[in-house]
Amino acid sequence: MLQELKVSQFAIIDSLHVEFRNGLNILSGETGSGKSVLLKSLALLMGEKASSDTIRTGCLQATVEGSFDITHRPDLVAHLDAMGISTDDHQLIVRRIISAGDKSKVYLNGVLSPLNQLREIVAPMIEVTGPSAPLIEMTGQHDNRNLLSKSYHLDLLDQYAGLWEKRIQHEGLFQKWNTLKSEIESFEKKSLEKNQRLDFLKFQFQEFQDLNFEIEKDSQLETEIKKLKNSSRLIQFADLCDELVYQDEGSISSRLKAISKKAAELAQIDTVLSEKTQLLNQAQNIIDDTIYSIRSYVNKIDADPELLEQKEARLSTIRKLQKKHGSDLMQMTIVFSEMEQEIKSLENSDHHLDQLKKQATSLESDLRKLANELHKIRLSAARKLVDKVNQELLDLNMKGVMFDVQIVQTNTITSTGLTDLEFLSQTSPKDPKRPLNKAASGGELSRILLSLKKSLGKSDFPRTYLFDEVDTGVSGTTAEKVGRKLKEIASGQQVICVTHLPQVAAFGDVHFSIQKTTIKDQAVMTVNELTKMDRVEEIARLISGEKITKTSLAHAQELLKECQV
Repeated sequence: MLQELKVSQFAIIDSLHVEFRNGLNILSGETGSGKSVLLKSLALLMGEKASSDTIRTGCLQATVEGSFDITHRPDLVAHLDAMGISTDDHQLIVRRIISAGDKSKVYLNGVLSPLNQLREIVAPMIEVTGPSAPLIEMTGQHDNRNLLSKSYHLDLLDQYAGLWEKRIQHEGLFQKWNTLKSEIESFEKKSLEKNQRLDFLKFQFQEFQDLNFEIEKDSQLETEIKKLKNSSRLIQFADLCDELVYQDEGSISSRLKAISKKAAELAQIDTVLSEKTQLLNQAQNIIDDTIYSIRSYVNKIDADPELLEQKEARLSTIRKLQKKHGSDLMQMTIVFSEMEQEIKSLENSDHHLDQLKKQATSLESDLRKLANELHKIRLSAARKLVDKVNQELLDLNMKGVMFDVQIVQTNTITSTGLTDLEFLSQTSPKDPKRPLNKAASGGELSRILLSLKKSLGKSDFPRTYLFDEVDTGVSGTTAEKVGRKLKEIASGQQVICVTHLPQVAAFGDVHFSIQKTTIKDQAVMTVNELTKMDRVEEIARLISGEKITKTSLAHAQELLKECQV
């Protein structure tokens, strides 16, 4: 609820500080006293765009600051916390600074914030349903845009019918259904692209399959090619080994044998020396085995030019694939494995599309069932709401004016169901029923809105209502009834009402007087909370005009006494 309003250098306001209370706050003043200026400053707290034209003449900037008690608004506290804005004392201070060039700054609890965040917190589009409620609602003779909105009409009816949980459930299903439809549409649009992609993948994957790739063998291809290219040198090496060890005069083998023979002759002289030469016999065996192994290995090398050509061609193919699909053989294998999976997925996409269509059909069936249920309940609730609102209008002496709800079941499912709904009014029994925006006057709209709010009961969370001359065009007993209804709406929350009727003003829990004076050739507006005596005089002025009489004072005292019971 709005606790304080501070305004400086705004239009005709030099410096203003108003402390509002819970309950019904009355604002009154003579015509031209500046009530509209005060409402404009409040509108800035609700997220209205600022204009440098509103800066007081001769000043550099204007400031509007509002302090809200959000103790009973855990939803807003959570929202602010999510924005990183502290609310330790359960207070929200909104500050707007307007500078030349239409430059404006918004601060939420001292944190510089974009204008849209202010709107999210304080005054989104009027939202009377569900757990989320605006902090402020402005309703008045010239601000009934939401009452002319068909979507707002449906919101009001669903609040009255207690359908919000079912509606949220329906919106969730509708969102899933829409997502499925979009996915199906996307699948169908990409059908040609899918086929082209599938052909491309199959062609590339066929290259891999034709290669019959074996990572262990193919990783040795380069080494094998080198061996084949140099096979003659390897054979020459084997021949050289054989020649040096066995064939040459004074070969390694013959020399070792000579040493062994000589050592055997000396064994009779020195057995130790003979034992030490035994290792030479082992060396001879190792050399024999090594030469045999070299010869066997070289003999296996196939120096066939065709084999070399085949291996070089295979290596070339692998290198080309590597350039396209991976820096090494393992990476290339992974790429082709993923390619195989995509091919399978694309080949199964028709089946997947069929599954999606079946899901969408099933979901649509559930949606229609829930939407039909919503519509049925709305039909019943609409009849009851019409009766209640018309009773309230009759109580407000709106003779001839009738409220009605036109409700039609459509075939097209929307996020709210199958219901097309609009509020109608009838100014006289002879006139046809017409949409509110074509039939009702500003005063009638205000009373219809007041009757609706009275019929709907309280919202989920307390808030501040701003009523701008909602009593225009009424008087006498009707004015008293308007005041009483405003008083009832204000119970447990806050209503700030601009009025010129004494019968309405007398119901206020607190009364403020708006006055405009001229100081040094400049208009200055002030707002003062009235004492009991001042309030009697102000209501007397509302009764009799500028000339206050004993009769009007007595009438004012009596009126206050009756309305404050």
